[in-house]
Amino acid sequence: MNSQHEFVLRTVEERDIRFIRLWFTDILGALKSVVMSPSELESAFEEGVGFDGSSVEGFSRISESDTIALPDPSTFQILPFDQDEPDLQSARMFCDIAQPDGQPALVDPRHILRRQVTEAANDGFTCMVSPEIEFYLLENTQDITKLCPTDNGGYFDQATHDNAPSFRRRAMLALESMGIATEFSHHETAPGQQEIDLRHADILSMADNIMTFRHLIKEVARAQSVRATFMPKPFEHLPGSGMHTHMSLFEGTSNAFHDPDDEFSLSDTAKQFIAGILRHSLEMTAVTNQWTNSYKRLMFGSEAPGAATWGVSNRSALVRVPTYRLGKAESRRVEIRSIDSAMNPYLGYAVLLAAGLKGIRDGYELGDPAEDDVHKLTHRERRAMGYQDLPLSLDHALRLFEKSEFLAEVLGEHVFEYFLRSKWEEWHLYQKQITTFELKNNLNF
Repeated sequence: MNSQHEFVLRTVEERDIRFIRLWFTDILGALKSVVMSPSELESAFEEGVGFDGSSVEGFSRISESDTIALPDPSTFQILPFDQDEPDLQSARMFCDIAQPDGQPALVDPRHILRRQVTEAANDGFTCMVSPEIEFYLLENTQDITKLCPTDNGGYFDQATHDNAPSFRRRAMLALESMGIATEFSHHETAPGQQEIDLRHADILSMADNIMTFRHLIKEVARAQSVRATFMPKPFEHLPGSGMHTHMSLFEGTSNAFHDPDDEFSLSDTAKQFIAGILRHSLEMTAVTNQWTNSYKRLMFGSEAPGAATWGVSNRSALVRVPTYRLGKAESRRVEIRSIDSAMNPYLGYAVLLAAGLKGIRDGYELGDPAEDDVHKLTHRERRAMGYQDLPLSLDHALRLFEKSEFLAEVLGEHVFEYFLRSKWEEWHLYQKQITTFELKNNLNF
């Protein structure tokens, strides 16, 4: 029992917390939860909480189903929704998943990201990230063929007549109450589309924050009788929802991406990091964009990148180098723009960090930045300029993924194989459906 454990136990008693929610995710990023009584908390810290791992997607076979959830006391936070009902007051902690012998479970997405955090630390780096998370607010309806945004606003609009008044302010208060620092919020380009930006944090804490963010946003939406969705592209004629993520590496308190003598204030470390992400971006796309719907955003989204390029202030590039405050060392960062809001943040951030670190270790060289609007270039023009197109479908992405020794090493054999099988099944189910488009165009033949 250490000081963090003691703090949690003391807080639970002082605040009269009635329920403890233990959170973790499956391989695809679905949030899992088990609720326990405070009286079990001390033994949970010492021994963990046993559960049937074979019932969680991708965790274990039924013959080896005993799995342990170990609460991480550093993630303890009181949930904000039951404060008016003391008998329901709850707190949550994220868990690390372990085998019965106490060894980390190789299938735990949080452990996979932690491995890369350790790799970065061995190279002298701490990775800091800051995501811009987009999502839609929709009218509540049981008919999913009649989805309707809650407002008709546009980019940065001050919505005065919508069906979720004060939503973003309520959401930001809920996030701040759980220790998740926000920077900005605003209406995005499409009706009903919102964006909330989180303040930078270390990459593992941010993955936890993103999972908490999704839960809180849906709860705040439900309280206002609307629905929030992080689906990459719910509407055919409206933009998709991305999760543009700003990344930087620090050596102690110094930003390893900053070089005041470079034209763009980018160090060699930053350039190699970018080169690593670009070189491995195609094979990583199945992880950073894991759903069949993700490719509707990449192909037809107004600001989603279609090719593995980098650029300075170029929002059509996969990796953008912001030029705000070029002389401010702590602000030097790169922005990854291909990611969508439905990514498993543990696996997605793990592969991005691993790719960037590989670029640094192996001394990858970075080509010239893209200066054109890459969206407006034809396939032939992009090819002539040396740009590689991102996969156009989950099928295409999986074919690249399954050939990747790099990703098999980062994810581990079990997760790599399970992810591949699960996603092939999704693709085949998607493929065999008969769509309204097909009936409309082919039924009369």
